[in-house]
This record gives sequence, structure tokens and C-alpha cells, in this order.
Amino acid sequence: MFRDSTILITGGTGSWGTALTKLLLEQWSPRQLRIYSRSEAAQVLLRRQLNDDRRVRFVIGDVRDPERLTQAAQGVDTIFHLAALKHVPVCEENPFEAVKTNVLGTQYVIDAALACGVKRVIDVSSDKAASPLNLYGTTKSIGEKLIVSANNLSTTTAFICVRAGNVLGTAGSVVPLFRSQVLHRNLVTVTDPEMTRFFLNVRDVIGMILEVPQHAVGGEIFILEMPAMRIGDLAEVMARRLGNETTATTVIGKRPGEKTHEILVSADESERTYRFGRFMVLLPMIHIPRVEERYDRTALERVDFVDFSSSMARRLDAAEIEAMLRRERWLDRSPLPSDTAVPFEALASPFSTEGWGPQP
Repeated sequence: MFRDSTILITGGTGSWGTALTKLLLEQWSPRQLRIYSRSEAAQVLLRRQLNDDRRVRFVIGDVRDPERLTQAAQGVDTIFHLAALKHVPVCEENPFEAVKTNVLGTQYVIDAALACGVKRVIDVSSDKAASPLNLYGTTKSIGEKLIVSANNLSTTTAFICVRAGNVLGTAGSVVPLFRSQVLHRNLVTVTDPEMTRFFLNVRDVIGMILEVPQHAVGGEIFILEMPAMRIGDLAEVMARRLGNETTATTVIGKRPGEKTHEILVSADESERTYRFGRFMVLLPMIHIPRVEERYDRTALERVDFVDFSSSMARRLDAAEIEAMLRRERWLDRSPLPSDTAVPFEALASPFSTEGWGPQP
């Protein structure tokens, strides 16, 4: 599917986009990768890392710019749509900016794909789209609906959603924050130690993103069953392994828009969610002919939970959290190439979700 093809990645210089780019180049030999982002500095750094001007083209552009998107999508086979404003407090404080990037930007990706005859679009969504409390989750929920409904606009372009939780160590997230706090200030600030979040390593989410298009026809939302961790346990592990007996933990309270527990599948969605190999697949509420032809709902196994919350998922213990962190060097005391870097060697570990489902 990806070999000898042309692929456009929006948000291609972000944590997910960088890992996706490296894995595609390493294992799938695409004809050309187009990295679309608005950060000149990030593009220069990634270009130097990859050193592959033959197969990689860097395109400065914003998903808010429909004309530039359409230019970038010319001759493209697959679009991975990763660009987003993703930090919950930032979206709460800048609501219309979040709408312009996460909602209008998604529609512009759809329009560009239709105009250029792209074969498939894979939109990466978030667990915060399920029963959204904050604006970020609301924009991602709208984005999902735009992507799903776009399948009724074309018989030749498949629009697919992938819903995932948090990826360990992405730019601006809690793991690099805790690491920096312990190493430089000998403390950790925790919003709520009882808060739980779905987490997976970058290799897992990239493995999911790349596998889903091989099964999808367009119109589905594919969801990965993921383990969860308690934020207090994460802070304790990082303080113990990077700090010392004097490392302090301070509780600062939840930030605007934050939930205590995240939901990967809501109660209303579970009525349309089925087991599909190592994934769950959420089928659309609206009629999409290709979905009806592909899936016999009577033959599928419906999920057996009311909703799938991080409070009910299998909880990672301290040893598992430590192993997850060590896999990507977040517990190294020596400086990393970047506090938000995820070493490419970490992608070599096998993808596995055994035992990650809801627990009785």
C-alpha cells in the first residue's frame, strides 16, 4: 500500500509525524514523502536528521491554507493528517484558533484530497473526542464526523479515523515536563495524583496508524485498546529514578478543561463498537454504502462494556511504567538529543496489546 507511493503528512515535523516519517522510510520505501508543516526550524532539523532529499520533500504550509494544501496534495496517494492544536489549556484559552486548525484544517484536508484524487486519508484523532469536556476534544470530535461523512462525497477516496490516547513523551507533554522538573528543579508538579490517562509508546501508535489502512474501507473509526496509568504513579517513578530522597511532589490542581479520567469509547458509542482483531472498530451512525457492504454487524462481536474509561482499563504498575520509560530513554540522566526526542531505535520493539482490555 505504501511502497513506491507518494505520501503527504500534515504536521509532519511533530513527534508523531517524525516517527511516522522515519518508519515509512525505513520499512516501506515510498517514492516520495511530503512533510507539510508551518515550522521552518523544525523542518530544517528534520531534514538534517533524515539526510534523504531524494525521497523527502519539505513543504512549508498551514492546514488553515486550503490553496497551499491542494498544491501539496497533487499526485499524492495517501494523506496522514496529524496537524492539530493539541494542548488542552491552549485550546481553552484560544478557542477560535483551535477551531481554525482542528476543524477548518480538517475540512481543508478533505477538500484537497477530493480535488486531487487522493486514494486514502488517515486522520489521527484523540481519546478526548469521546464525550468531550474541553474544546480540544470537541474539535477532534467534529473532525471525526467530518472525516466519516466525507466518505459519501467520493467513491474513490477512503477517509479513515484512528483514535488513540496519549503517546509517551510527545512535545510539551507530561513526561518531558516531569523529566525536566526533576533534573533541574528537584521537584514534580502533579495536577491530580489520582488522574488516569491512556498511554502507549510511539512505536505502538505508529504501528496502529500504518496497519489500519490495510483493513479499512473508509467511514470507520479504529480504536486501540490501551493500558492506563495513574499520573501519581508516573510522577513517583520518575522522581525515584531521576531524583533523590529530597525530590518533592506538589499537587497544583487540574488545569482548565481536564478530566480526571479519559474515555476511549463512550456509552453511546459502545452500541456501535465491535471487536476487529487487535482493534476496536466504531461504525458510523450515518449510512455509508461501502461500510454496509464491508461489515456484517450480526457476525461481529460487539464490545461487552458500557464505556471504556482509563479508570477501568488495565492499570500499569510501577515496574511496567519504568520499563515503558526506559524503552525510550526518558529515565536517562545524561542529556537527550532533545527533551522531546524519541529515539528511532525504540520503534524496533514489537507491537503488542495483550491484556490491555477492560478488566473485570
